[in-house]
Amino acid sequence: MDREDLPEAAPGRYVPYGRESYYLPDDLPPTADIEFGADFQNTLQDAIYQLGRLEGIADETNVSPIVYTSLVRREAVESVLVEGAELDFEDMFRPEDIEGNETAKDIQEAVNYEQAIRQGSEKVAADGEITLELLKDLHAVLLNGVRDQADRLGSFRQKPVHIPPPGRFEKSFVPPAPDKIRPLMQNLERYVNRGGEFHHLVDLGIVHYQFETIHPFGDGNGRLGRVLITLQLIHQGYLTKPFLYPSAYFNQNKIEYVRKMRAVSEDGEWAPWLEFFVTGIHQQAVDAVSRTEKLRDLRREYERQYGHEKTATDRLAMRLFRRPYVTTADVQDLLDVSHQTARNAISELEAAGVLEETTGKDRYQEFKATDIFEILTGAIDT
Repeated sequence: MDREDLPEAAPGRYVPYGRESYYLPDDLPPTADIEFGADFQNTLQDAIYQLGRLEGIADETNVSPIVYTSLVRREAVESVLVEGAELDFEDMFRPEDIEGNETAKDIQEAVNYEQAIRQGSEKVAADGEITLELLKDLHAVLLNGVRDQADRLGSFRQKPVHIPPPGRFEKSFVPPAPDKIRPLMQNLERYVNRGGEFHHLVDLGIVHYQFETIHPFGDGNGRLGRVLITLQLIHQGYLTKPFLYPSAYFNQNKIEYVRKMRAVSEDGEWAPWLEFFVTGIHQQAVDAVSRTEKLRDLRREYERQYGHEKTATDRLAMRLFRRPYVTTADVQDLLDVSHQTARNAISELEAAGVLEETTGKDRYQEFKATDIFEILTGAIDT
């Protein structure tokens, strides 16, 4: 098919631009009649149900701190992994990696993502709207300290960009020319805040497609687009905090993720993309509910064993739900005890299998809460 000769169903067109063509999407809402498969309504309704379960269980007081921190950080890690970063979930809990001057770029990108999703969620919850200014502010947060010299923090791009193809023999994708970005983003902003034409979760997929197609910034569009999913879930009342981590689904299905959006642009295939997107929301809600329930059950088990907090060991065990990665110095500060008392508490929890040393060193040791990290990172039966 000639790239300039798209079918009538395509929600946009290719526009000649020098030696190539850029894709110009139509304004929202889509005008196409979108016909979903027979099972889609069941998936949609169960996604709504699972989001409700997640909101209810994740906000329970006794488990909320570790759930909130871990789920936000899981989303941060998965989002930068989509972009090709190399890091482990546990890296996000190592203070020296996060706060040190020599922080690796991949870790810094994940830290920035966590900060952006927290700030954005709080802002949307307080203001009740998602604005272009907010997105620009969050873009600046995402790229702080990791941007290339050509990137302008918090500003729409001034140059054309090319999105690499998902396959070796496929063509790259050229988003709209810079002068088209502002009106397209203003239309997207209105659509998000006034309420769309479809079910809320379907609108999430429509907006995500539109944002990624516009590609308004020089860098960081994928990360910001995934932040926007969470902000919309809060804006629409499904969540009060960013408990969902949709990036894990996109990371597991990278090629399909890109190809289904391209099929919307060039063939008008909205239904396959939206079914894929809502399925992702559903799967990640189920996964998050399962991990949250397991954390709740583990805390109850620890409360029976250590909840009386008569000793430093007991107190440390219970505080692992707030700080699941510690050093001896951390334990001294957490419990306000001597170095030897902190060391003894760690040793007792090591012997019980609650803590595990991770560096293999004799000095400057680090310890992780094994039960907690198994729940946060292990496979989940759903």
